[in-house]
Parts: sequence; C-alpha cells; structure tokens
Amino acid sequence: MHAVELDEGEAIPPLEGFDALLVMGGPMDVWQTVRHPWLLDEMAAIKSWVEAGRPYLGMCLGHQLLAQALGGEVGRMQEPEVGMSRVDIVPDPVFAGLPAAWPCLQWHGAEVKRLPAGGELLASSPACAIQAQRWGRFAYGLQFHMELTRTTTAEWGALPEYKQALERVRGPGALNTLAVEVDAEFSGLYNAAQIVFGNFLDIAAQALAPA
Repeated sequence: MHAVELDEGEAIPPLEGFDALLVMGGPMDVWQTVRHPWLLDEMAAIKSWVEAGRPYLGMCLGHQLLAQALGGEVGRMQEPEVGMSRVDIVPDPVFAGLPAAWPCLQWHGAEVKRLPAGGELLASSPACAIQAQRWGRFAYGLQFHMELTRTTTAEWGALPEYKQALERVRGPGALNTLAVEVDAEFSGLYNAAQIVFGNFLDIAAQALAPA
C-alpha cells in the first residue's frame, strides 16, 4: 500500500503499477478547487482510473469526488448529517453478507445531489438520498464511514471543520457524546467494515483477473 497525502503537498504518483485506488475523506469540499487546486488533479486521476475499468473505493469525500469527476453533481446539504445511523441498501456484491441494517457513522455536510450517467444507487438514508453508488462494475463510493478505529472520533473532532459541523447539528460538547455512541456500536461497525472491505478486495481481484 502506498499512501498519498495530497493536502500536505504530496503528488499523485504514476498509477500504472497499482491494482486498486482508495480515496478517503477530508474536511474540504469538491468545489473548493481554488483553495485546494490538487482536487482537480485528483478528480482527473479518478476519472481516468475508473474509465479504464480499474477497482476504486471512495469514502465520504472520495465518494463525492467519484460522482463529480464523472459528471455528477455534489452540493451542500441543508443540514449536516453527523452521528450514528442506519442506511437502506440495494443488494450488491460489495454488501454481500451484511444484514438488512447495520451501524455506520455519518459526518458530512455535502452530498451527491445527482449521480453521473451510468451510476447506480446502492444505499440511501432519510437525510441523504445517495449514500452509496457503483459506477461500472468495479468503482464504488460510500458516503458513510466504515474506516474507523477506536481513536477516529477524537482525531476527527480535533479538526475545526469537523467539530463545527458536529456542534452545528448536535450542540456544544457533542464530541464526547458521539464518542460514547461510536464506542457502544464499535463491534458492529468493525464487523461490517471487515465484510465490506473483504468484498471490495474480492471485486478488485475479479477486475484484475486475466480475461
């Protein structure tokens, strides 16, 4: 695995030798290309990668960048969605083995408003209609967070943009409350994440198998 921190000035390396592309979240928004010009390079790389039929998994911002890069639309929500929730899913190989409902963490103030042409809706929630998408056979985006550790809530809460979104929805001191909620659900979060990430690796293996 080779991690690239674009927001810290690192450049996207040549991608020819990699098997899968994972794009994670961040406090920036897809339209902030003047403030964060590297977003343009990132979206160009995503578009080229998935149009070549290569395996992709984007989470939160990575989900939004996938939609925007392919001609969809991302915009600000009327009210940020922050906290533990359940999502309604459509059967898909990436969700194979999951129950009808499982815990997931939401922490976003923007959403995919319109899928790109050819995009398939895979999950939704009352607050956010497009919680997951698939484009082609091997490119996936998840608005909700599954990539959690025991310290993730505290680490994200230390970022001013994340903390402001949390307190705007749930009031001052909400970080401690959310941390308790995440800890109570952590076993379910972890188990669901293992299933989803394992499924994605199986999908990636299919994409990379000789024809």
